[in-house]
Amino acid sequence: MTRDHPHISRRNALRTVTGATLVSVAGCLDNSGNSGTPGVETTSSESQGPLKRIAVDGTTLVVELSAEANVDQVNLVQPNGELFGKRDVAAGVQQVSFEIGTAYEPGEYRVVALKGEETVVESTTDIVPEVQIQDVGLYRNNPDKPWDEVYGESKTDSKKNGEVFVTIQNSGSGPDAVVELRFTGDVPNPVDDPRRSGIFGKDNVVVPAGKTVALFSDSFPFGSEIGNEGMGCSTDGNSGQFTVVLETRVTGQEITKSYGVEYTGSDEMQNCEIAISET
Repeated sequence: MTRDHPHISRRNALRTVTGATLVSVAGCLDNSGNSGTPGVETTSSESQGPLKRIAVDGTTLVVELSAEANVDQVNLVQPNGELFGKRDVAAGVQQVSFEIGTAYEPGEYRVVALKGEETVVESTTDIVPEVQIQDVGLYRNNPDKPWDEVYGESKTDSKKNGEVFVTIQNSGSGPDAVVELRFTGDVPNPVDDPRRSGIFGKDNVVVPAGKTVALFSDSFPFGSEIGNEGMGCSTDGNSGQFTVVLETRVTGQEITKSYGVEYTGSDEMQNCEIAISET
């Protein structure tokens, strides 16, 4: 990810001079003591200080300045103390933004407002994603999902029967991107190493802070052909457990959730009844 002036030292980034008055987040707030939502809004919208509001919007950090703000530059400092970027503030401008994308370092960032060489005010905000798996389901049990919109109307129902949707939520304060989706355990076609990302039609899916998105598989985990280690359907019934595995870009961690599964009613997967439950 390209960043502005990545090798400027923390001291130069802040450009603090001796005797300059630093105003903390609390100092920017009104007397109500409302500090907002950590990482999403670090200063009160009714703040009387120059930094009126700091918020993550999608993959962008937005800094709103009060109408009375007497600053000519805003710096964003990374958790490691290096300068992420700087924005000049022309007369009358009340908002600047930093595109953080989904390749940033998660942690505490500092927003520093400057007038000339003097630091007027600074504030901190946590930008940390927290992606969780909420739900998983098959076409045969969830026909109301936008399967045709995702896969195209030309894909037959029997093919869609083998695919899966996974709903994920980012309850953190920064965006992330899912770069791989796979299924292990007791499914007909467990895939430890899917082709490309394992997400249909996409190399990755961005999950903004506070948002819920649906992923659609591209690895046919419940396909009619049973892999060497897969579990299929039988008239007597089979039951087991499978795991949904996600890999994300920002945190670089695996996110997993396991589900119980029962196969009943037929020897053929296309006619099988499949019940999924949380373990």
